Amino acid sequence: MADVVIPDVKTLATQISEGSIRALGRGLTWVESGGPRAEALSARMFPNTGRAQVVGLTGAPGSGKSTLARALALVARARGRTVGIVAVDPSSPFSGGAILGDRIRMNDLALDPGVFIRSMATRGALGGLSRAAADAVDLMDAAGRNLVLVETVGVGQDEVDVMRLAHTVLVVSVPGLGDDVQALKAGVLEIADVHVVNKADREGADRTVAELRAMLTLLPTPEAAWVPPVLAASAARDEGIEAIADALDGHMAFLKTSGELERRRRRIVTARVLKIVQDLVAETVLEPFDATGTEGATLLDRVTRRELTPHACARALLARTANRIDLAGEGRDRH
Repeated sequence: MADVVIPDVKTLATQISEGSIRALGRGLTWVESGGPRAEALSARMFPNTGRAQVVGLTGAPGSGKSTLARALALVARARGRTVGIVAVDPSSPFSGGAILGDRIRMNDLALDPGVFIRSMATRGALGGLSRAAADAVDLMDAAGRNLVLVETVGVGQDEVDVMRLAHTVLVVSVPGLGDDVQALKAGVLEIADVHVVNKADREGADRTVAELRAMLTLLPTPEAAWVPPVLAASAARDEGIEAIADALDGHMAFLKTSGELERRRRRIVTARVLKIVQDLVAETVLEPFDATGTEGATLLDRVTRRELTPHACARALLARTANRIDLAGEGRDRH
């Protein structure tokens, strides 16, 4: 059996930019695994991003987000666009990997080279999105996918994280899931740019549409602001999908003409950088302590014994980390 040749970062980045599906798949595996190699690849690809329309699909579990993503992909392909789908699945409690339920529901797209689907595990990340989702969107963008759909795992009250990644947020509701308007939870109503009441063939769909529209009239709306449409659809029957695709395009056109697109891009970048900073700080604070038995581990032991409060421990760890960073900086200055 021939040895498998693993491309270097530069080669893989070039292959992704040239549209290689195999290279894109490998690159997504790299960024999901994390580490220096993933960061180097992301750095190579980042200058070639910023061209794709990124749409986030969020809503309660069971609302049909995967089926809707599939239907939107089919419409986009009929309109001559290429599509990337980042489907964030729950993590397996055994392997830590994605359960792949979304891939199963989108099997009929697998043979279309113009659609690339990637299921990613949440790996414990809150907000319905995995930590690598932003890097995955970048790779699909750099690979020339015109439309990137990001489907969240459907975790209810943490769904608002999707607005920190997508240009347009589509909130999916359905009648008969216990709440007449699930989108009222946790501020999700306010983050929606487009509302979709899916499974509109069910009893109560008209009432859900009417209630959503009524609730939207109660929100403060600045003059000349985008008014989120409320659209009924049945994704499983491919009904109402063209109107949703038109609404997504209409929202992107509004963002461009109003100047809001640049503000959203700035918000997305700010949230992404701050999240990376948080992760780096957490790694820097905690990494040395579990294995080395240093003073940091002693502090954690004191919290366990209720001798030190978690807040005091956290401040002490941050102070030690800042001191180490200062010492490292002084060492570089001397050299």
